[in-house]
Amino acid sequence: MLLVVLLGGLVFGVGLAVSEMAKPEVVLDFLQFDDFGLLFVMGGAAVVSGLAFLVGTRLLDRAPLTGRAYGRRLKDLDQNVVVGGVVFGVGWGISGICPGAAYASLGIGNVPILWGVAGMFLGAYGQGYWRSRD
Repeated sequence: MLLVVLLGGLVFGVGLAVSEMAKPEVVLDFLQFDDFGLLFVMGGAAVVSGLAFLVGTRLLDRAPLTGRAYGRRLKDLDQNVVVGGVVFGVGWGISGICPGAAYASLGIGNVPILWGVAGMFLGAYGQGYWRSRD
């Protein structure tokens, strides 16, 4: 099963590289309404994911990796969801890259993106530290 996950990640990374969505400039052009290519990439991903979840949950009674039964995970729209979404969106808008695409960007030789990846790790660590104080 880990081979399937690795293959999925490889396809994801190649797709981001081929569609040029691993380049922050392309993503920033989308956010400035200059290039709508990202809309088609996200739409294609949503269709494939939706079909996979629809077919997977109907044909399999348990999740292949964990063996747990499928079920809905209900999450309330609370302060953490809203603040986290805003912070993520601001970071995406400033850097022009989301976490998945940042790793793909490394694969196409964008070494300066390591600053963004380091920032993501520091932000995640800081949030974990802040929450553990409660």
